[in-house]
Amino acid sequence: MIPERQNTPLADALRSLEQCGVVPDAAEAMGKAGEAVQQELLETIVAEIPAFSASANPDVLPQLAAHADEHIAEIRRLFGGGRSGDFRFVREHAHLRAEQKFPLEATLHAYRCGHKVLSRWLRDVALASADRSAQVRRVVATVADFAIEYTDRVSTIATSEYVARTRTLAEVEGDRRTELLNVLLSGYDESDGRVARLLRKSGYLEQRQSYCVAVAQPVDASEMDNPARAQRLVDSLNAALSALPIRSLVAIRDNTATAVLSATRRLSGWTLQQSALASRVKPHLLRLGNAVLIGISSDAPSTSYIPNARNEAKLALDLADVSNRAVLYSEIPVRKMMLRLAEERMQSALPAWANDFIAADKKARGSLKSTLEAYADANMNVLRAAEKLAVHPNTIYSRMQRIADATGKNALTYHDLNELLLASDCKRL
Repeated sequence: MIPERQNTPLADALRSLEQCGVVPDAAEAMGKAGEAVQQELLETIVAEIPAFSASANPDVLPQLAAHADEHIAEIRRLFGGGRSGDFRFVREHAHLRAEQKFPLEATLHAYRCGHKVLSRWLRDVALASADRSAQVRRVVATVADFAIEYTDRVSTIATSEYVARTRTLAEVEGDRRTELLNVLLSGYDESDGRVARLLRKSGYLEQRQSYCVAVAQPVDASEMDNPARAQRLVDSLNAALSALPIRSLVAIRDNTATAVLSATRRLSGWTLQQSALASRVKPHLLRLGNAVLIGISSDAPSTSYIPNARNEAKLALDLADVSNRAVLYSEIPVRKMMLRLAEERMQSALPAWANDFIAADKKARGSLKSTLEAYADANMNVLRAAEKLAVHPNTIYSRMQRIADATGKNALTYHDLNELLLASDCKRL
């Protein structure tokens, strides 16, 4: 008997079948055709849903067959007078499909295909088992109601459990990726066994790998204070890198979108080394648009170099601008790098004559600094420098004398010229 306290549509359909004399008498007859029905279910589902035959997972089809058996057994139990259960087997199957990343739509389509096969089977069994006084039309309609309610119930449960399991797996994966990113960016002690296991399990201790770090920030850095815009930059960074056969971990760190990238440097000791990872990702990162600045580190040979690579990427980002949006650390001129690194410390350490030079240059409307740069670009050739500036050579000598009067430095010599240029660049910064 169906317990009265069960008031679900499925329980109502079972009560109607009981009133027609189908439940529980049909259970015995159902057992005889169970194997044939299971085979028909499998053939119908595989024929109509390409995802099952296209899957490279060898467990998909055997699990489908086992799940079909579970449904047949459950329906036999219900038709034998059993109460409507919690469909635990459906929940477990949904969890399994979510973990396999098998498409939810394919699973739901399988239930729809199964509905057609099961409806015919249940109709034939019900008509053979129903009371002689029961009307055929009523029996057929009641069986149809049961098949619809059964399919709806299992589809609803499967959808709910699949989505919940997918969300849980995504949260676990997100936590794992966050931990990995923190370990890689902050550095780690190789004696820490837990960290070593985490990195090894994730494939970060494999041989012949290259690593680099890329950091991105809007031209207007204040946009990173808006969580939605910051996340949009992270999503754009992931999308830009998705076309490459590389692994990436992307998150927001220090108010920048930070990505740790890795790829195979060479397949074996006998194959040629691939081009630098940093150079390969630059064209793809440029697709982020004109409003984003990017810094990319040099390639690192192992994970222990990633913290240093992060510092390289941040320095490269500092030197990026709208005219040069993506800067590779390996392409930064040594002079420019030295000036950037010395920017803060050198201000208080510059000699007194640096201020005198800046004052004299300002009075000369910038002609003294431009003369020094032209002279350096001309390999210290006065005639070529004068030609570049479109002035007489004597004008060059006159300006050099004014510089000497202000600073005590002879700009016509290499060492003094170099000091003057470095000091003026530092003052400009």
